[in-house]
Amino acid sequence: MAIEQGLPVPSIWGIDASMAGRPIVRGEFIINSITNNQIVGTSNFRGTQLPFNGTWDEKSNQITFNTPFATFSGALSLYEDPSIGIRHYILTGPFLMKAPSLQAGEYGNWLATTDVSYSQLSANEQISQNANALPPVGVFLTSDILYQSNGLP
Repeated sequence: MAIEQGLPVPSIWGIDASMAGRPIVRGEFIINSITNNQIVGTSNFRGTQLPFNGTWDEKSNQITFNTPFATFSGALSLYEDPSIGIRHYILTGPFLMKAPSLQAGEYGNWLATTDVSYSQLSANEQISQNANALPPVGVFLTSDILYQSNGLP
């Protein structure tokens, strides 16, 4: 795994999406590649891998991608956990459902996380100093999704 343009690639993310404060879907998405700020990957919310493509702006840490049923946008933040040597990557933002979804036109919020061991970071990457900050509560939920889907303890 390489850390390219601020995101680990390839990477598997646990994702949680909600509308009006109610969870609607949980699953995972995989970033397969980033080339010239173009992201290619798959999402899996209901047991079927669906392709997506989008853009990644490394200067603003902004992501936008389209699945067959929704358009997602968001921003990247990091949470360092030096006690266990893990960097958590957190993507959050709004999404808009689109046809052919039965919920086309409705919108909500999403949160996705993945993590990388400090040992996987390059020598150029510094550990940020926000170790005392608490991550959003959704980080714990999406971490559970991520590790349960991959069969890890």
